[in-house]
Amino acid sequence: MRIARLCTALLLFGAAFAAQAKMVHKPVEWTQDGTTFHSVLVYDDAVATKRPGLVMVPNWYGVNDTAIKKAEGIAGKDYVILVTDMYGTKVRPTSDDQAMAAVKPLYGDRALMRKRINLALDQLKAQAKDAPIDLGKLAAIGFCFGGSAVLDLARSGADVAAVVSFHGALQTDDPSLARQIKARVLVMNGADDKGTMPDADKFMDEMRGSKADWEFLVFGNTVHCFTETDQHKEGCMYDERSAQRSYRLMHDWLRGAFSGTP
Repeated sequence: MRIARLCTALLLFGAAFAAQAKMVHKPVEWTQDGTTFHSVLVYDDAVATKRPGLVMVPNWYGVNDTAIKKAEGIAGKDYVILVTDMYGTKVRPTSDDQAMAAVKPLYGDRALMRKRINLALDQLKAQAKDAPIDLGKLAAIGFCFGGSAVLDLARSGADVAAVVSFHGALQTDDPSLARQIKARVLVMNGADDKGTMPDADKFMDEMRGSKADWEFLVFGNTVHCFTETDQHKEGCMYDERSAQRSYRLMHDWLRGAFSGTP
């Protein structure tokens, strides 16, 4: 009887703990040049230990439920992730045409893009007072448009350990900025990505002009959007094999950058 009561108590305790431990979605807002941005901090509160903080810039659809779900899967118990709004609260694309209109001003003004992504990094750092972020281990990851944004963060000379770009655009307004890169740079694109791969040679020339530790990896038989589970169009298609490979490589790259090992 005592054993039965003990087992019941343990089960109730476990259930209560599981109910308390959850993936946190904390709104984070800031204003820059009259524009208010609404981002979301994502982490698992079952782990109290401080862990690396990542700025994550989603694809051109920006902050939405799909992006937050992706952040949950990446964060796990390993990272605290700021799913970053690059457009402002009034811009939430729901179609490709709207997304194109949203990214156009930033691609047309890369200084503005660098300014916004750097402020996002500052906002991630500010969350360390309440969230379990190790300020000695900061990095940025981005997808499609977001890949461009985190590469511009690196080009700005931001003090982050690493940036990782998934199927991101590679071009820049100023190749000489690469000399400012402090982060380890990992870029992963599909060999058949007709939107980004035409710029591959210029990108590698740009990186050769830097002193950065960088890698540019190309996945065969893979087009654009290979990590985007909701994309199944010609030329923009989820690829489970390439997605899983890219996530493993990302985790290895970040571990190496944070530990200072090759």
